[in-house]
Amino acid sequence: MPKIVSHAEQRTRIAEAMWRVILKSGMEGATVRKIAAEAGMSAGALRHYFKTQDDLLVYAMRLVNERVEKRIRQLVSEPLPPVAKAVRLLLELVPLDGERRAEMDVWFSFMEYVRHRKDLSDVPENRMHSFIREVLGYLDREGILQEGLDLALEAERLYAVIDGLAVHALLEPGRLRPEEMERVVRTSVERLCRSAAPQGTQPGGRQAPARS
Repeated sequence: MPKIVSHAEQRTRIAEAMWRVILKSGMEGATVRKIAAEAGMSAGALRHYFKTQDDLLVYAMRLVNERVEKRIRQLVSEPLPPVAKAVRLLLELVPLDGERRAEMDVWFSFMEYVRHRKDLSDVPENRMHSFIREVLGYLDREGILQEGLDLALEAERLYAVIDGLAVHALLEPGRLRPEEMERVVRTSVERLCRSAAPQGTQPGGRQAPARS
């Protein structure tokens, strides 16, 4: 008996097909015909799940957010020291592996495209800056941060670091290794703390060895 695929699963499969087309051909190449072919269906069948290409675009953008937020929720519940947890959370915004690289690549493509589409509605916002402020607020409530910091200013600085790492990693993938990006994020957080944590985390959740 053939597997029955739900309407929601099909919509997700089509959105993921759109991601793959964007990664291969850019936003200009993400036509309904190409997306449908990538999803293994006809253009007419695709329109059964998304009435317009804009509907698919907004859904695909929301799916990126949902994937990242799901990983973040899992991290929040882990019993980690505050600094290690903050670093792990912020690393979800950096393309350390293939999954996060693909998400970041298509997200930047989406954001550049919708910047010129003021007619689009329900477009998900870029929550990177507000999320970084939430992480700093968490460290502040835990009593980890140095006294007298301007948290708004430090959030802007950290945002510039995270966003810059993401862009550089996408444009120069051979230059920035995951461990280097992790070190930049970790030291950026530790410099805001009362005392630097002796250990951080490596990509994938492993504890980094203590440095002499």
